[in-house]
Amino acid sequence: MKKKKFLRKAEEAKQYLFVISELTSREIKRKYARSSLGVIWSVLNPLLTMIVMSLIFSTMFRRSIENFPVYYLTGQILWSMFSAATDSSMSALVDNKSLLIKAKLPKQTFILSRIYTAMVNFGYTCIAYVLMLIVFRITPSWTMLLFPIDVALGLLFSMGIGYMLAVAYVFFADIKYLYTVLLTLLMYLSAIFYPISGLSESMQTFVGCNPIYVMIAIARECVMYGKVPEPMMWIKLICWSVGSMTVGLLVFKVKENQVMQKI
Repeated sequence: MKKKKFLRKAEEAKQYLFVISELTSREIKRKYARSSLGVIWSVLNPLLTMIVMSLIFSTMFRRSIENFPVYYLTGQILWSMFSAATDSSMSALVDNKSLLIKAKLPKQTFILSRIYTAMVNFGYTCIAYVLMLIVFRITPSWTMLLFPIDVALGLLFSMGIGYMLAVAYVFFADIKYLYTVLLTLLMYLSAIFYPISGLSESMQTFVGCNPIYVMIAIARECVMYGKVPEPMMWIKLICWSVGSMTVGLLVFKVKENQVMQKI
């Protein structure tokens, strides 16, 4: 009896993963539908942006930031992963209204597919990132093995935010415009292209509480500088990630029936 139950659960999980992969494939194809280069833009875009930002800011921060292009690119690819995952998750339920009503699938499938899409795109941008690490002769270190853990925690944080935004968007569509403004604010508070040391102590403390900045700072420490990030940085990121996911799931479960009625 237990074996049959296990096999049934395994089959359901297999179907669940298949649906997520198909939805992800659809999202990627739709994103690059009119592009000749397709997913290659996921590699070219961060490189081109890095070149532009380096031309503008590398001279300004030459004394305070070593290897500015890599410094910027480290922050940019993680920021792009977070912003893409959360922004696309917001409309996941509304965009898949017909499937949500007809198909007997867990409703979070559509949100998870958007998160997975952001992760796949992040994987392509990492190709550009690795190339830049080689070009700028960043010495390989065992601490680079901590980078995937940092990314996983960042995705967990993004997933929790995605759940909350998806529910909010069903009831209040204008949240999309408000979130665009919030993303801009978060970007400037994440020290993507400037050193945090140039800020006042109070602002450094404030920015240090930003989970996106913490995620980026950890990546820079373990990849660029070959250092083990301070335990407090890990504690902050873990708390933000677990807290976000817990609240996100709770909100989603509480509002699940109301979401279906509204849609």
